[in-house]
Amino acid sequence: MDKKAKKILNATFWSSKGWKNAPAAYSGEDFEYAKARGVMFDPLTVTHDELVARIRGLHESGEVTKEKAAAAFLHSLSTRRVELRSALSSYALTADLPVHGYTEHLPQAARRTSACPECDGAGLQSSRDYANFDLNVLNFERVKWGGVRHNWLPYCWMDLDLLAKSEIGEPAKEDVDILRAMLQAVDDCEPHEHARKLETRWKDRLPSNRAERDTIMEIWAYAGILAEKDTPRLGRRGDTDFMAVEGWQGDDGYSREALLRFFGAWL
Repeated sequence: MDKKAKKILNATFWSSKGWKNAPAAYSGEDFEYAKARGVMFDPLTVTHDELVARIRGLHESGEVTKEKAAAAFLHSLSTRRVELRSALSSYALTADLPVHGYTEHLPQAARRTSACPECDGAGLQSSRDYANFDLNVLNFERVKWGGVRHNWLPYCWMDLDLLAKSEIGEPAKEDVDILRAMLQAVDDCEPHEHARKLETRWKDRLPSNRAERDTIMEIWAYAGILAEKDTPRLGRRGDTDFMAVEGWQGDDGYSREALLRFFGAWL
């Protein structure tokens, strides 16, 4: 990623005091520079149906594959290129998503994420239309922490489109060693421990900060690696900002099937 473009993106939304208000409109020399390098974007106006077709096209063309998404995640561990991580969840959430039209067939009480049954079944948040939608804040979150709104339909499309345009290096032995250490930390969790405890166990297993570790847990949950089993929930979670991994506990462990699906070639 172009360093100057990344700096422009970060400065648009973040300062030493934290979040800045997004500009009412994007313009100027810096914006044009970042846009030319694929780091910032003009507002997006698109329909749900068009986004689904674009995502399906990326999968069917072979521009994004399970192997590339997994390699991107692994490559990020030692390099700390956090923007490469969420392609794993974006791939998992959309790999089996069929081409479909938006319908509001689900009543409010039956919805998990969307009124559209196909999107809701896939765990995706979607709307019928997106008018002047701001992709820049989503890409800032992707570059800063590895993403936040991982299951939003526009995020998944943007994330996979950027993966398709990226050259991903072959994961190194160090990356695989870090992955194994992270898995061992999952195994070390007590049955009643929740995601926050796993995050602290990961502290010395990979170069990262707390927000990045939180994000990896969310990505793994969306990818089915940290999946809840059908067993009683134990202990007290407390207040958290977790979404996909909010209900996970130590005796859930990790899904070996999902793990091997993505990382079997390296394990």
